[in-house]
Amino acid sequence: MVWLLGGRPYNRMFPFRKINRRHLFSSEQRAAAFTLIEVMMSITIVSICIAAVVPRLQSSKRQAMASTVVNDLRTFTAAFEAYAQERGTFPAEVAAGVVPPEVADRLNNTAWKRPTPIGGHYNWDSGQTHYGVTYRAVIQISETSTSPMIQDLELWEVIDKLMDDGNLLTGSFRLGAGDEPIYIIAQ
Repeated sequence: MVWLLGGRPYNRMFPFRKINRRHLFSSEQRAAAFTLIEVMMSITIVSICIAAVVPRLQSSKRQAMASTVVNDLRTFTAAFEAYAQERGTFPAEVAAGVVPPEVADRLNNTAWKRPTPIGGHYNWDSGQTHYGVTYRAVIQISETSTSPMIQDLELWEVIDKLMDDGNLLTGSFRLGAGDEPIYIIAQ
């Protein structure tokens, strides 16, 4: 071990041996340490890897949210259509987040009452007008005081691509009154 004594290198084991300052650290000791350039390159490589992974994670999250909404809408639609086939009419309209009592035994009440993955609550509309067209049966995703909507048109287009034509102005999944998404079951 090398110590400094009076500002000069001092070898405790051999106090009378002269030490060359250039060889204060052996080449083995220098090779064991990282240089600043090596550390900066490592940080750069890790940053590039993270930059490549984060968008994929966000895309996966967006896809999962869209898939959940699509599955919910399909399940709810099947329940409402089965009711209409049996009774000859659709249930009466209710407020957002409220399960229509006529189909309460057919729906997954928990899924209907909880906020949707894109915000808002599912809302059963019967005989409502959206942009001048009256629909007999619509499931609307409505903003509520407890669950604000995520105003993300790209996410809504992902849902639309999974549901039908990918255009929010046409097809079964589109923008309705108040620019909230609707899924048309019957016109």
